[in-house]
Amino acid sequence: MSVRIDITGLRPERVTVVPSPIAELGMALHALSEPGHHPGLQGWVTGVTAGLDPHLADRMCEADFLWRTTFSDLFTPFAGVPGQGALPGATLAEDIDLQDKLSDEQFVDAALEFTCAPDHDVPGGGVLTDPALRRRALDLAESRGPRQARFAERLLDDPPRVRAWLRQFLEECDEAFFGDVWARVRHALAADARHKTELLRRRGLGEALAAVSSAVTLDEDGDRIVVDKLGEGRTATDERGLLLVPTSLGRPHLMVLHRYGWQPVLHYPVGSSELASPPSVEQLTLRMTALSHPLRMRICRHLARSAFTTGELATAYGVTAPEISRHLGVLKKAGLITTRRRGRYVLHQLDVTVVARLGSDFLEGLLR
Repeated sequence: MSVRIDITGLRPERVTVVPSPIAELGMALHALSEPGHHPGLQGWVTGVTAGLDPHLADRMCEADFLWRTTFSDLFTPFAGVPGQGALPGATLAEDIDLQDKLSDEQFVDAALEFTCAPDHDVPGGGVLTDPALRRRALDLAESRGPRQARFAERLLDDPPRVRAWLRQFLEECDEAFFGDVWARVRHALAADARHKTELLRRRGLGEALAAVSSAVTLDEDGDRIVVDKLGEGRTATDERGLLLVPTSLGRPHLMVLHRYGWQPVLHYPVGSSELASPPSVEQLTLRMTALSHPLRMRICRHLARSAFTTGELATAYGVTAPEISRHLGVLKKAGLITTRRRGRYVLHQLDVTVVARLGSDFLEGLLR
């Protein structure tokens, strides 16, 4: 599974790397709503949450579906502005002004994207003018609870009112906590943007994308970007080009904006080094499949404590050596075990580092 961006005919100068204050504020709101996604920000989340004005905290809950589950395109408004391709503003106020340049239809579609579950790859359906689409949107909002239903109804009845509400809310967030965050991260984001821009100029798009993430690749023909994700999507660049937007608060999320008619955006995390390259979706599938068999789980428990030969494992579990070899082959293909030779024996051992990256609860279960 992947998201693909067709870049056929894209001129190098139409690829821009630039930070965005409003995109970073969106990631800040996401981290505050889903701190479990961002363990490295636990201290910051605790501090901000403790200091929030109760009124602002209530407003933050009022529309948290715009940033809790995933990341609304309202936080990349520059991608939807009609014309030759707007760039993010240097300040949050400038970015919010770009949000105001979206049409009411664009604004509502982006705000309801998780409620209406639209197909990003086709034109919007006109939820403001089509009674059937409006009813569907409200029905889906009601299924998600009264708070989201009230917000959807307000949005469909009076888009300007909700736009004004969102502007005021973002400005209050800036005053309460985001101004300090942006002052701290903007220089690092600007430095990363300069570095990626230099890679683009000197070594080409492929090298720049490789520096963004090992999950982002340029195909052999150089006309398609492929982003390895647990989801499907497709889009294409036009005269507006492609935007790469770094985020300091976003790790581990790698976002791809692929809404029909909007400029494609890669929103990628920077600011902390990874212990190893993230596994592909195929590798993750292999690992989870390998661990789904009860005997392989028990073998892993043995191999987490020490190295064993195939014969020793066969004796321990009362099965044949060929059957143990078959299970070891599955675990090895998934990258979960390592092997080494000792004389005429081959020893197998669990790669605890790899397993730890799958989850501490699972590792603790093996070692318990």
